[in-house]
Amino acid sequence: MTLVGACVLKFLTCLTTQHDLRLLVVAVLVCMAGCFTTFRLYSRMRGARGVVRAAWLLLTGLVAGSSVWATHFIAMVAFTPGLKTGYSPTGTLLSLMIAALFMASGFAVASAQRSTTNDFTGGLLLGLGVAAMHYTGMSAFVTQGRLVWEHATVGLSAILGVSGAVAALVAAGNARTTKRQALGGGLLSLGIIALHFTGMSAITIIPDTSIQVPDQLLSGAMLTLAVGSITAMIILGGLGAVAIESQTSRSALERIRRLANAAYEGLVVVQSGKINDANAAFCELAGAPLSELIGRPLIGAMLTIEDSGSGHEGVRREGRLQPVGGGREIPVEVFSRLMDDGARIETSGLTVLAIRDLRERRAAEEKIRYLAEHDGLTGLPNRNSLQARLAAAIERVEASGESLSVFCIDLDHFKDANDQHGHQAGDAILVETARRLQAAVQSPSFVARLGGDEFIVAQVAGGDQPAAAAELSGRLLEMLSAPMAFEGQDLSLAASLGVSLYPEDGRAAETLMANADMALNRAKESGRGVYRFFKREMDDSIRERRNLARDLRQGIADGELVVHYQPLARAADGEVCGFEALVRWKHPTRGMIPPLDFITVAEENGLIGALGDWVLRRACADAAAWEKPLRIAVNLSPIQLHDPDLPSLVHEVLITSGLSPSRLELEITESALFKDYQRALDNLRRLKALGVRIAMDDFGTGFSSLSTLQSFPFDKIKIDKSFVENIHRHDRATVIVRAVLGLGRSLEIPVVAEGVETEEQILFLRGEQCAELQGYAIGRPAPVDALTAWTVAGASTIAEPDVGSARKVKRSA
Repeated sequence: MTLVGACVLKFLTCLTTQHDLRLLVVAVLVCMAGCFTTFRLYSRMRGARGVVRAAWLLLTGLVAGSSVWATHFIAMVAFTPGLKTGYSPTGTLLSLMIAALFMASGFAVASAQRSTTNDFTGGLLLGLGVAAMHYTGMSAFVTQGRLVWEHATVGLSAILGVSGAVAALVAAGNARTTKRQALGGGLLSLGIIALHFTGMSAITIIPDTSIQVPDQLLSGAMLTLAVGSITAMIILGGLGAVAIESQTSRSALERIRRLANAAYEGLVVVQSGKINDANAAFCELAGAPLSELIGRPLIGAMLTIEDSGSGHEGVRREGRLQPVGGGREIPVEVFSRLMDDGARIETSGLTVLAIRDLRERRAAEEKIRYLAEHDGLTGLPNRNSLQARLAAAIERVEASGESLSVFCIDLDHFKDANDQHGHQAGDAILVETARRLQAAVQSPSFVARLGGDEFIVAQVAGGDQPAAAAELSGRLLEMLSAPMAFEGQDLSLAASLGVSLYPEDGRAAETLMANADMALNRAKESGRGVYRFFKREMDDSIRERRNLARDLRQGIADGELVVHYQPLARAADGEVCGFEALVRWKHPTRGMIPPLDFITVAEENGLIGALGDWVLRRACADAAAWEKPLRIAVNLSPIQLHDPDLPSLVHEVLITSGLSPSRLELEITESALFKDYQRALDNLRRLKALGVRIAMDDFGTGFSSLSTLQSFPFDKIKIDKSFVENIHRHDRATVIVRAVLGLGRSLEIPVVAEGVETEEQILFLRGEQCAELQGYAIGRPAPVDALTAWTVAGASTIAEPDVGSARKVKRSA
């Protein structure tokens, strides 16, 4: 039989035949109760620091030592060897002190830092303490016989005690829950009991009548009474301490929670970056119950603080709180306070955050800011914010190249309407005026109210600002002249308006407003209901342009427009290969008006679409009637280029006129692309799909860039005449022309030179392999009936209707 088997057999024999089982049950119950109480105290000790920790450690060691000691001596009283027995008081008390000392040491080591090494070391001390107490207590045992020990069994008992203690500490962990405390206490009890009875089975008593048991030794009954009383008091004292401390903590926590829930601000307790606790106000802000919030990361996850650096305890910081269920972030104000009191580990790094909802404050601040910057009646920017907004508009136009005009508007006879119909009617007039003015402008233009019945409009626009300002002035006066309904009756409205322009009339906001006010005074002197510019000559110019626009609208309807055609010739041989259509206006009283004088007027007044449509139809119809299949070039305005119906219009014109698509060449300037680049490119691609040729006009001016040539396969590039006319006059112009011609050859795109007027220019361009030439040296623009020499099949190509320029080109070839 093995040593272990022999030990087990002897263990069972000793337990069943040499012990009073009733007292054994008492010993086991005392052991379990004591060990459970020990781990309850151990959980409190782990969470304490300083003097409080020392107090809990003392109580833990005392309860654990007395429990082990009581278990031993009650079990010894239950031991019945059949001989007279007694117990030495000195050894009995010494065993108690040894048990308490070792137990306190073991739990102190285990609780110093949570680790396997500490658990093992603490368990070793606990197991050795149980063994030391047991065998010291056995030295106090006196009987009529000699004790013979089996040393292997003694060693096994110590191993069992240490194993049980180590397992108890590992299983209990921090012993925060009752389940962990019961598990740790049960394993420690098992180790103690196993050590005791294994150690008892290692004893063999040899009776010896010569050994006398002194009468002054403690008897079993006395020992049982003493041990039971002492142990019961210690265990009950430990449990009472735990209960009192728990109840005190719960009461304090409940009071704190009631106070926290009564707080208006959100309070949240954070440890290691995660939510430990929170009040009802914070749960409402976070949009989730406390059970869902505990354990969630807070800083950086739910709460973003604008300045999250260290050293901000008690300092006001602002941030944003993201509710758990999603939705818009909540602006909050955050105060933090460290709660670590140094007495408990549980409070290590514990921080309480006070989180204040800033939505109402922000709304109030925004309302105050709004009222400070806006008129309370109309909601328009007031005098306080007008200066800043006008200064910002000036900075914008300086950077963007846009134009700015300032309108000062005053309601005519407003005081009379206010006196006649009451202040409510006056307020209604002002509100309606503000509404109409706002409807007339779009951002970045804006409207403001200076006070009374005086308003300011700042217009930011592109293009020719005097014309745009005049057009808006007319619309504003028209809108403000319409009557408004008030309490069942119509109230008449009217206004006068003064205009100043940036930078002609001033570069500062104050100057522009002052000059617009002076122009307003002049408008009132003129009889009211009109607008005036700050400079009188501007009034005359605008009036002239408006009259011209009116005449042009009527002229288009009356057929006063004509098309002249300028020839294009191949540079290599001087052969005329096509014509460019150039519109002219034959005014009934002013005579022939050149395009530069009326094209911009057409663009400003929305007439360019009708004008461009008419020129395209006329040019295609004329070209279709030519016997020679010469190309015809027609210019497209930016407005036409961005019209989504342009490809359909061109297709319809080609079908109606019968002109081959390959003979039609549409010319665009690169600057026309940039209003809506993608739409313009889409239109150009659709036109190419029809078979129409696309030429880039005025290359080298405006926004010319290689990216445009890369984005679209142009059929021709036309060098602007400003470069051609300076060939051999300015070295830079000559270099630019040569570079553009080289670029065209590299991209395999033919290049046309505009503005060719001299023989010297022709020779240079031919030497640089320019594809085509256009200018007075080739031919001047002429009406269609003067082109017979070029358009009739078999006619001489050197004939020239008005000058001999083409003949010169032919001879130069």
